[in-house]
Amino acid sequence: MLMTLGLFVFTLQTAPLNGVQRQASWKHKSNPRVGQRDANQYLGPGDEYVTLPGVLAPEITGGPSNLEELRTMAGTGDAWLLIDATGAVWGQYIIESIDDKRTRPLPTGEARKIEFSIKLKRVDSDRLEQLGDINASYARFIA
Repeated sequence: MLMTLGLFVFTLQTAPLNGVQRQASWKHKSNPRVGQRDANQYLGPGDEYVTLPGVLAPEITGGPSNLEELRTMAGTGDAWLLIDATGAVWGQYIIESIDDKRTRPLPTGEARKIEFSIKLKRVDSDRLEQLGDINASYARFIA
């Protein structure tokens, strides 16, 4: 297991990841002052994004159906818990976009290589009290 998003587990058999890119920001408000530098006030955390790039080789790894499963999850609009291989909980994320590029076609037209990138946006609060709501999302997705 490399990482899980909701009930989707990123492994060699599903969608192997090439890495993880994380971008976080913090909000500051600045107010001008006469004859001095602007005064700045910290307002709290800003947006946080995680990008999960990977490559599928359907003859060896998972295939297009795994990306379709992630697209179905994205289509629910629900937030999904992101957990890494060490068990660290990163928070709740929505799937903002899934990009894929299919190359090296077989005679049947299927791709031998599918490069993908999944962009996630953190939407949770500092507390993970909403686990009951997340579990309801999982139940709707599985049903």
